[in-house]
Amino acid sequence: MGSATKSERDAAFTAFVHQASPSLLRTAWLLTGDHHTAHDLVQAALVRTYVAWPRVRADSALAYTRRVLVNERTDRWRRHGAEVALAAVPETTSPGPESVTDERDAVVRLLARLPDQQRRVVVLRYYVDLSEQATADALNISVGSVKSAASRGLATLRAELASTTSEGVVR
Repeated sequence: MGSATKSERDAAFTAFVHQASPSLLRTAWLLTGDHHTAHDLVQAALVRTYVAWPRVRADSALAYTRRVLVNERTDRWRRHGAEVALAAVPETTSPGPESVTDERDAVVRLLARLPDQQRRVVVLRYYVDLSEQATADALNISVGSVKSAASRGLATLRAELASTTSEGVVR
């Protein structure tokens, strides 16, 4: 293989990484609730994508990498066991510019309470804004399973949100 071909391939992959990284990182963070784990997950997904880059179609590179990311997340969960959801969110002492961060933190904590498949479906379907079919393809499950998991996950989130807002504090 000539160096020009490898150079062109590397340039295309670098451009892809710059374009896709924010979306992948946001997805990983919503799946894990931890910035360090999210960065590790994105890095692992990008490494696996780079290895397969000659076979990845340009029009489906993001979907391919997102699926690798979700699979890597599942593999880690299987190896290390389920995460422990925190019982309570620490109370903030002063409202201010960090309220947006607090709201994001609350969303991640609520997502962490969902079973793994429901969390993956809700994140891909509503935060990444994938269609039901694209979500099913990314998770290698049926569209019916996506609909069911999304419905259950949203119902759980609504119930949790209702209970936390009635108490005035997100637990």
